[in-house]
Amino acid sequence: MKVHRRSIFILVIFVYVAFSLYSAYNVFFSTRVISRVHRVVKKAGATTSNIKVGVKAGVVAASFAGDKEWNPWEEEQADYVSALNKRREAFRQYQERVDKNRPKRYKVQILGKAAIGLYLWEHILEGPLKPIDRTAQWREGDVQAGKIDFSFYTGPAVVQGHVPLDTDSVVVVLNGREQQKISYATRWLQHVQTLVQANTEAHVGVVLLGSEHCTNDWISPYLKRHGGFVDLLFLVYDSPWVNNKDVFQWPLGVATYRQFPVVTPSTHMVSSNRPYLCNFLGTIYKNSSRETLVGVLKQAGLEKDCIMTAREKWLPQETADSLRRYQTALAQSELTLCPVGINTECYRIYEACSYGSVPVVEDVLTPGGCSAGPSSPLRLLKEAEAPFIYIQDWRELPGILEEERRRSPQERTERRRRLLEWYSNFRLQMKDRFTEVLEETFFKNV
Repeated sequence: MKVHRRSIFILVIFVYVAFSLYSAYNVFFSTRVISRVHRVVKKAGATTSNIKVGVKAGVVAASFAGDKEWNPWEEEQADYVSALNKRREAFRQYQERVDKNRPKRYKVQILGKAAIGLYLWEHILEGPLKPIDRTAQWREGDVQAGKIDFSFYTGPAVVQGHVPLDTDSVVVVLNGREQQKISYATRWLQHVQTLVQANTEAHVGVVLLGSEHCTNDWISPYLKRHGGFVDLLFLVYDSPWVNNKDVFQWPLGVATYRQFPVVTPSTHMVSSNRPYLCNFLGTIYKNSSRETLVGVLKQAGLEKDCIMTAREKWLPQETADSLRRYQTALAQSELTLCPVGINTECYRIYEACSYGSVPVVEDVLTPGGCSAGPSSPLRLLKEAEAPFIYIQDWRELPGILEEERRRSPQERTERRRRLLEWYSNFRLQMKDRFTEVLEETFFKNV
C-alpha cells in the first residue's frame, strides 16, 4: 500500500517537473507565434526593442516595441479606404456629368421705375409680387423664365443706391413720354452708368415707354451702338429705330397705372350672353375722330346698343367705381371701340382683349415720327395676326354693328374664345422673345 502511494507521488512530481520544464522552454527559448488578434500596438517613436515577461496569478502579459507602428486591422482598413476613395471619385465624376448636362441658369434684375413694368412682370412674365398691396412703397418678386431667374423691384422706395445688386445684369423700365419723365429716367440711366463704370454691372437693358410721336432722341447716346452702355432697348410704339438686333418693339399693354388687373379667362366669360354690341368709355377731344365716333352712334340711333360714357377731360387715375364700371362694360360688350389718341396704339386694345371683347381699331397713322411702313400702325399686333376689326373711318361703324347683329350666339362664342386664346399666346410670345433676346445678348459668351 505504501509502495503504491509512493509511486503515485513520484509520478505527480515527475509530471509537475516535466510541465515546468516545458513551460520554461516555451517562455525563454521557443520562437513565439502571435496571432493578429493578440497583437498590441505601441506608439510610434519607440527606438529600442525589448521583451519583458511577467507571470502573475497565471496571466502572462507581454509588450512589444518595434521600429514601425502597425495596426491589427491594417489590411481591412486599407481596403475600406481604397473602396471609399473609389466611390467618392465615381460620385465626383457623376456630379461633373450632371453639372455639364444641366442647363445653365442666369440671373437678371428688373427695376420697375415706370408703370409698364407691372405689365412686363405680372402680365408677360406672370411673376408674383409681395406685398400684394398695390400702394406699398416697396414690392418685389422672383420668377423663372427660360434659362433666367428674374428678380423684380418696384415702388416709390426703390431708389438709386438702395437696391440690392445680386447680379451683373439689369433691365430698367422707364417712362420717356414727357420731359419730366425723361429727366427722371435720365437720372436712373446715369446711376446705372456709374455701376457699369465700377464693373458692378456688365449687361444693361431698358424697357422704355417712349414718346407717342416716336421722338426718343434723348436716349440715343446711352445705346451701346452710339458709344453708350445700354445693350438692348425694348421700345413701345412703331419706332423706326426697331431693327430686332438691339432695338425691339414692345407692347403698350394695359393701364396698370390705373390699377387695371390681371384678368383670368373663365368659361362664363366665353359663353355668357353679352347684352351690348359695343362700348366706348373715354375722353372726347375737340376736333378728334372721337367726336366723329360719338356723332355716328347718335345719328344712327345706336346709343341703346352700346355702352357710352364720354367725358371732356382726361383723368389720370380711376376711382374704384369707375374702374368697376369700365370692366363691366368690357365684359358685357361684344366689341370695344378703339379710336386713335395721340398714337394709334392705346391701352384700351389690350384691356378689351383681356375680357374677350373684340377691339374695333381705327387703323390710321397719327402725326409724328413713327414708322410709316406697310404694316404700320400697330406693327407689332399685325405681325402677331391679332384678330381685330380694323376701320379707316367711323362712318363704317353702323354696317359693322349690323353685321354683328346677324351673328349667331355660337359664332360670337367661338370668336370670343379665339380672341382670348390669341391674347394668351401673344403674351407668351412676348415672354419668350424677351427672355431669348436677353439670353442671346447678355449670356452668349458666358
